[in-house]
Amino acid sequence: MQPTFQTQYQTTSVGSVRQKVLRNTYMLLAISLIPTVIGAAVGANMSFAFMMGSPIVSTLLMLAVIYGLFFAVEKNRDSGVGVALLLLLTFVMGVLLGPLLQVALSLANGPQLIMTAGGATAAVFFVMAAIGTTTKRDLSGLGKFLTVGAVVLMIAVVANIFLRLPALQLTIAAAFALFSSLMIMWEVKNVVDGGETNYISATLSIFISVYNLFSSLLQLLIAFSGSSRD
Repeated sequence: MQPTFQTQYQTTSVGSVRQKVLRNTYMLLAISLIPTVIGAAVGANMSFAFMMGSPIVSTLLMLAVIYGLFFAVEKNRDSGVGVALLLLLTFVMGVLLGPLLQVALSLANGPQLIMTAGGATAAVFFVMAAIGTTTKRDLSGLGKFLTVGAVVLMIAVVANIFLRLPALQLTIAAAFALFSSLMIMWEVKNVVDGGETNYISATLSIFISVYNLFSSLLQLLIAFSGSSRD
């Protein structure tokens, strides 16, 4: 009876730790949306003319800053510094939504498109997170597929920096919307299964997926549902 009791205790303890990581992840994710919204408000009222002058250099510089912050967050993920850096990153990401929000707000139905993209993002997040939390299926195969998908998408993004093809941009946006939805499910499942035990790293991964999902949906809505001002 003693080994059985000990096994049950260990299982319960492990389950409690994983649930705590998931709770902390959701809490930090919710908090991270505050600087994102503030950054988006700042970005929507900024002039990005300097990026138009040299779009390729500006994009590469932007990617360098973002990935630099990714590295800094991961390096400090076991301390409060990691949380501060994560919130800084989410503010910067919010600012970088500025050009897209400006395009949306220049349309007659722009505010509605932004709200629709936000609502759709929230709906997809809750559905995919619920699936990731409750499913008993082994998603390791999905993880390998997503790894390959991430590489393909990054190659497409870099290629379109130089090609600047609107059709390719929309294709990338649609692919990112699907990819990000699956990533949310996989990342939540990874926390539930104990594959990710650090809530800062988990929050970073899920935030990027939510961010990409929102921006991709908004791009698609602008392209297919945008109404020019009279």
